[in-house]
Amino acid sequence: MDAIDRAIILATQCGLPLVPQPYHAVAQQVGITPDEVMTRMCAMLDDGMIRRIGAVPNHYALGYKANGMTVWDVADERIDELGVLIGRLDFVSHCYQRPRHLPDWNYNLFAMVHGHDKVETQQKAFLIAELLGDACRAHEILYSTRILKKTGLRITG
Repeated sequence: MDAIDRAIILATQCGLPLVPQPYHAVAQQVGITPDEVMTRMCAMLDDGMIRRIGAVPNHYALGYKANGMTVWDVADERIDELGVLIGRLDFVSHCYQRPRHLPDWNYNLFAMVHGHDKVETQQKAFLIAELLGDACRAHEILYSTRILKKTGLRITG
């Protein structure tokens, strides 16, 4: 990481500026062209220096008050196939595999579902259950009870 990459990270780690041309604003702050900002950010993404560039919506502010982590017990040999299937649903914000902790915790597939109320979230979980069919042995919905501050690693000046 050179000084310019570091300056770009410092300028964007709390989010891109909320302006019509955010890369132009970063470029002006760092002292390079917008094209160079985008090229460098893509290179940092490809190198793994940064993990992603994307919007992080506040679901509560958008009216989604019943946010539930759906957890599923599916056959380990089918988890990749099923995870891709569920992860593509437009109402699933993230989907991933986690290890089981038997005998107390038999769930290995997790999918975050957002609903305006619990009925909507339950309906979405039902759709997931229908897609999983016989591959699903059990599931639950774990509802969020509070909002946690979501921030990644930060570097300082």
